[in-house]
Amino acid sequence: MQQIVVGFIETETAQQAAREAAALAIRLGAPLHLVTALDDPGVEIFNAFGEEFVIGDVERGERGIHNFMVGLDERPEYTLAVLDAKPADALIAEAERLEASLIVVGNVRMQGPGRILGSVGSKVLHHAPCNVLIVKTV
Repeated sequence: MQQIVVGFIETETAQQAAREAAALAIRLGAPLHLVTALDDPGVEIFNAFGEEFVIGDVERGERGIHNFMVGLDERPEYTLAVLDAKPADALIAEAERLEASLIVVGNVRMQGPGRILGSVGSKVLHHAPCNVLIVKTV
């Protein structure tokens, strides 16, 4: 199997989908590509110890992914991307770019009244260039 792509944000449901994707990647011996999408990446500037530090959302996204992966008992080979895009668009674009075999998403907002408003999972399911696994996270 080629690459598995999964979205990552620091919510329990997203992390549940990422854990499932990581476990699947290990079982299949496939590399995992974690994607964080930032609709409007920002930068925070702060002073400490007499120096000015700049931390951007991209760095926070990368750190969040690394911290998540370090916390897993077993880790597949993985790469990451932090993109300036809407979440579904970022997942689809990365899957196309990598010629991925699978995109893993959670089922948040895919049932009940939320499905009318749309969801990342629904958009990915309808526009993905590869198979999509929808993990029951809610």
